[in-house]
Amino acid sequence: MRITGLGHAGMFIETTGGNIICDPVLGPSFYGSWFPFPDNRGLDWERFGREADFLYVSHRHRDHFDPRLLERYIRKDIEVLLPEYPTDDLEQDLRALGYDNITYAPAGEVIERGELKIMITPLRAPSDGPIGDSSLSVDDGTGSVLNQNDSHPLDLEKLLKFGRPDAYFTQVSGAIWWPMVYDLPLDAKQNFARLKREAQNKRAMYYIEKVDAPHVFPMAGPPMFLRDDLFDFNGTGRNGESIFTDQKQFLAHMDELAPQYDGHLFVPGTVVTLEDRALASVAQTLYSEEELRHIFDEKWDYLEEQRASRQQELRDEESRRAPILPPDEMLAAIKAWWEPLLKKSRTIRLGVGGNVRFRIGELDMVVDFPKAKVREYAGEECIYWYTIPADLVSTNIADHEIDWSNSIFLSMQFSVGRSGKFNEFLTTFLKCLSVDRIEYVENWYQEQTDQTEDAEIGDWVVQRRCPHLRADLTRTGSVDEDGVLTCSMHDWKWDLKTGRCLSTSGHPIRASRIIETGRAAREALQSAG
Repeated sequence: MRITGLGHAGMFIETTGGNIICDPVLGPSFYGSWFPFPDNRGLDWERFGREADFLYVSHRHRDHFDPRLLERYIRKDIEVLLPEYPTDDLEQDLRALGYDNITYAPAGEVIERGELKIMITPLRAPSDGPIGDSSLSVDDGTGSVLNQNDSHPLDLEKLLKFGRPDAYFTQVSGAIWWPMVYDLPLDAKQNFARLKREAQNKRAMYYIEKVDAPHVFPMAGPPMFLRDDLFDFNGTGRNGESIFTDQKQFLAHMDELAPQYDGHLFVPGTVVTLEDRALASVAQTLYSEEELRHIFDEKWDYLEEQRASRQQELRDEESRRAPILPPDEMLAAIKAWWEPLLKKSRTIRLGVGGNVRFRIGELDMVVDFPKAKVREYAGEECIYWYTIPADLVSTNIADHEIDWSNSIFLSMQFSVGRSGKFNEFLTTFLKCLSVDRIEYVENWYQEQTDQTEDAEIGDWVVQRRCPHLRADLTRTGSVDEDGVLTCSMHDWKWDLKTGRCLSTSGHPIRASRIIETGRAAREALQSAG
């Protein structure tokens, strides 16, 4: 088996049963904001497209799904391995490009092509992808890999029933706009960015230790930001206010915490060869050692060179945006689109619980979540306030883009402030601007209210399922001496004495302290049969 890095989360897996091209992206993505780091244009894309037998797109985010690249390089009759998602947005996107040879991969079931075994494990929570993220397991008898990319699976036992991988590829850099675009003092941004990087590293290490593969390849980021207004957000930020750990930085972190695992640099042109279920070689075919030293150790110089040479790509992207709508037409379009969705979103409306202001060019509007109304802003008190360029919103309206995280928010070409803590319900609504997505999310939230099973963690009895994404807290939870429960999946925390979530508003947890005498009596009864 041979795995070639294509940049970002992309890889080309050559096996005894056929070749799989995964998440190929050239970009730029998200309104010209994200470029793969390092530059991957020097790869032989014609060859990869010609020799691929299967296409796997993990999820719909544009740093994984690049329609222009697919149109140019990937033939239309290729067999597409489609994750089993509750909504068909990714399928419709692929069919619109002319891909009809689709194999639906039932969740956690093995697909066989001769000696080749493939398993796709999808995630379906509102925050996954959203409503869609996945990992790919591959085994051809000579080696096995787990391509986890951005996914954060809750049930690792089911995933690892496929077998312990010989090589493990996983995201270590973030894909979020917090805290860079927020209206915060620089020292607050620096602190929040540091905490976010630490949480990302902690999560990545959790998976590395649970998967327990001998060889680890960090990938799926970071991006390059080559727009002038975003340039200082590269890496950990010009002033330490950004969250994007690079591959080399994470490898140093992993080597310090878990030296029992071999970490390897995986960039465009890296070729990993597995033979007899062991790592035979790792070779860099696109970049020399000197070039890699320049890219990672002289990063700002490299980024300046990339910025200077790729301005035409940014101009081309801006030329593809829709004409700016007049304010009254924009308001009418959003009102007609969003108000029917708001009426279907009872749980979301209650969860947001207030007004949200949007300043979009000359338009100043408010979304009144409790009343399910969109109207001009009239001085109401608001819990969130966004400032977004009018051409981005006009393009989203023209394209009827149902996921604003997959367009405007990950572009980071906006600013936002809030009066309290992060509101998951608001972010979920802005990711789910279609009837199918809203109905799925409302049903999903309703299912989460049934969390009746309890479990013991340390000296506490708590509800077994995490209020955030239903992780099994007996596996992912730990309680410190102050009675604070932390779920390692996303580093959310609860004060067990009160049940209050310390990470965001809402999401309380049910908990009670075990009385030692009660525990002793129960253990005695159990011993007596």
